[in-house]
Amino acid sequence: QVQLVESGGGLVQAGGSLRLSCLASGGTLSGYPVGWFRGEDEHSREFVALIGWSGDVLDYAESAKGRFTISRDDAKDTVYLQMNSLKPEDTTVYYCARAQKGNRGRSVTGYNYWGRGTRVTVSS
Repeated sequence: QVQLVESGGGLVQAGGSLRLSCLASGGTLSGYPVGWFRGEDEHSREFVALIGWSGDVLDYAESAKGRFTISRDDAKDTVYLQMNSLKPEDTTVYYCARAQKGNRGRSVTGYNYWGRGTRVTVSS
């Protein structure tokens, strides 16, 4: 069973930065697209960014463009989300998810393995 674990969340002041990491156990992220989502519960998750299996960046939400950068290191089997210029409205739980092969969409239905999330809190 593939399990994803996010880390790197925490409390930061507005304008600050955090780097989130997503690591897989019992499986691999290599060869699969990986996405980052955010939300307070599974019913309110919104898409943040997606990176293709080869490292090509496919998509960012409008709220993330210019501030967030998704990347991957297949040697470490890890996907990152670098978040700069953080705003109080970025405060929530961030999840990584492994997509089904070939998926390039923003819908949560295209992702079949999820982490439990890491909380990001941005103070004003």
